[in-house]
Amino acid sequence: MNQKTPRTDLRILRTRQLLKEAFIDLLQEVEIEKISVNRIAERATINRVTFYLHYRDIPDMMEKMADEMIEDMRSVLNLKPLNPSLVDEKDSLVLVRLLEHIAENAKFYKVVLSSKRTPIFTDRLLKLLSETVTQRVESDKDSIIKKAGIQKDIVIWFGSAALIGTIVAWLRNDMPYSPQFLAQQLSTLLIHHAKGILN
Repeated sequence: MNQKTPRTDLRILRTRQLLKEAFIDLLQEVEIEKISVNRIAERATINRVTFYLHYRDIPDMMEKMADEMIEDMRSVLNLKPLNPSLVDEKDSLVLVRLLEHIAENAKFYKVVLSSKRTPIFTDRLLKLLSETVTQRVESDKDSIIKKAGIQKDIVIWFGSAALIGTIVAWLRNDMPYSPQFLAQQLSTLLIHHAKGILN
């Protein structure tokens, strides 16, 4: 019995991966309104009954894909820094790892984040980035932004919107910069921007 469980789990994971890839391929080709369960199943080379063993319908599939995306990103964002006392190192390392994760899964992210046809993914990522920026702002008691008197919610809106906007533009432009270079540029930009607030 125990020997069969891993095999079943692998089969389920493989089928879901096939369905996900089929959906992403179809999103690149046609409007979402023209995508049916039949088309996804046909592209994934499975029957439509198998689709319904995993998902209720296409919106349910997108909801579960968005959940998986956020779960993957959360594990990247929770990475421990090499030196916990260096806040800048942690921020930079987390940003590099996030961008590396996006680059490794570029086809998926390019389709779901740079398309206005699937707002669930962008909305979920924006929420996650807002939570991350909020944690960063609340943990930095002596920040330049606080000294300048800028409201916390405005900092969060600005920071999360700037990050998601940069990530989407990077994807739409076929990732012309490495994750490490982009993270370094963003860190430098944020430091200079923060200094400019007080000048």
